[in-house]
Amino acid sequence: MGNTFIGIETGKALENFPISGDGIDKELICAFGMVKLACCRTNHKLGYLPDHIAASIAYGCELMIDGNHHDMIVVDPYQGGAGTSYNMNFNETIAYLANTHINPDFDPDHDTWIVEPLNHVNMHQSTNDVFPTATRIAILSRLKQLESSISGLQDAFQKKEQEFSDVVKIGRTELQDAVPMTLGMEFGAYAEAISRDRWRIFKSRERIKTLNLGGTAIGTGLGAPREYIFKVIDELKRICGFSISRAENMIDYTQNLDSIAEVSAITKTLAVNLLKIANDLKLLSSGPDSGFQEIRLPDLQKGSTIMPGKVNPVIPEAVCQVAMKVINDDNLISLAAASGQLELNAYMPLIAHTLLKSLQLLTNTCTMFAEKCVTGIHANQAQCQMYFDQSKSIATYLVPILGYSRVESLVLEAIKSKQSIKDIVLGQKLLTSEQYEELMSPRSMYKLGFSESDYKLGD
Repeated sequence: MGNTFIGIETGKALENFPISGDGIDKELICAFGMVKLACCRTNHKLGYLPDHIAASIAYGCELMIDGNHHDMIVVDPYQGGAGTSYNMNFNETIAYLANTHINPDFDPDHDTWIVEPLNHVNMHQSTNDVFPTATRIAILSRLKQLESSISGLQDAFQKKEQEFSDVVKIGRTELQDAVPMTLGMEFGAYAEAISRDRWRIFKSRERIKTLNLGGTAIGTGLGAPREYIFKVIDELKRICGFSISRAENMIDYTQNLDSIAEVSAITKTLAVNLLKIANDLKLLSSGPDSGFQEIRLPDLQKGSTIMPGKVNPVIPEAVCQVAMKVINDDNLISLAAASGQLELNAYMPLIAHTLLKSLQLLTNTCTMFAEKCVTGIHANQAQCQMYFDQSKSIATYLVPILGYSRVESLVLEAIKSKQSIKDIVLGQKLLTSEQYEELMSPRSMYKLGFSESDYKLGD
């Protein structure tokens, strides 16, 4: 819903900070509405706001929570004042909406403001407790969305783990042939990594459920009634649905943002795994004629304006770019969190904007990665088998039987004669064809280590 109203303090912020033109995260707008609503209801219950004022403020807050009038929150995320411009933008917007609720023909330039931005909407609040609280609520919401997105990606990798369980291939270390494995094992390792990220994201929500709302300017609660301080968090809990609590030491939670920096570090770890996995998929699908080509990624779009038929790994490339940004932004958040001074961190707007953007990017990216890439991956079983048969590293399976030196001589012989390990092993009757196939089967590869019974080869 569009509206042209710009409050006095909001207008000053627009004049003072014409920096990026970036908008505020919609989850932060909703969270701000929830915080203002909780404060309004608490003040009303305690008798500080009359019925008609409280009802009108609640009307404006609920509109914003429901996604309306977000276009009225216009201040730039890069701003001085530790978020005061944000808070005043909300105070003025909600007050305006409240007055239009009382008088549909309300003219902000000429009519009396029955509901005032500071005296009513901001009653018993400071930017320094409202903004960090709204930020944490928004982060909790984004983390919940991210956890769901990660779950979908984990599920996609687990399905490929099962689908590729019988596709034997050569593992690689330092891009050189290593011992055999299955393609399913490779994708199973990706699923495990993403599973750990899912658990980390779930647990990280515990780090930011403690809030400083009611602490006002520096966490002492100066200017707010004691009863309000003890009740406002419970009211917010009913509104947002998260199991939040009031900090025992609100000065600490006003000064220090290490808990938010910790959440950023955890999301960075997800980005690290995404970057590694996406790069792996680019290698495994490289080709089609001169690369690994062990898997085929979905063909999504033309890869070149000059080379007909070229298709690029566009989804893994996009994943890599997002991962790089998130990793870099974690360093920015760490620096900003460490740069707070004494009782307040003036860089809270930068921290909020950066982390919420990272969470949104990761959520969208994990969903895209699962739906547009992982789900559509196909194994090139013939190529995997060819590399497997040609590789000399499969001779490692014979070390427990013949010893390292003997196997090394077999490998050198295979290189010199340009024969496969299989041909030499069968030619020298070291194993029967049945024994060799069993030893090199997917079932054998899923065994952890070997036992003596695995190598009873007969006379």
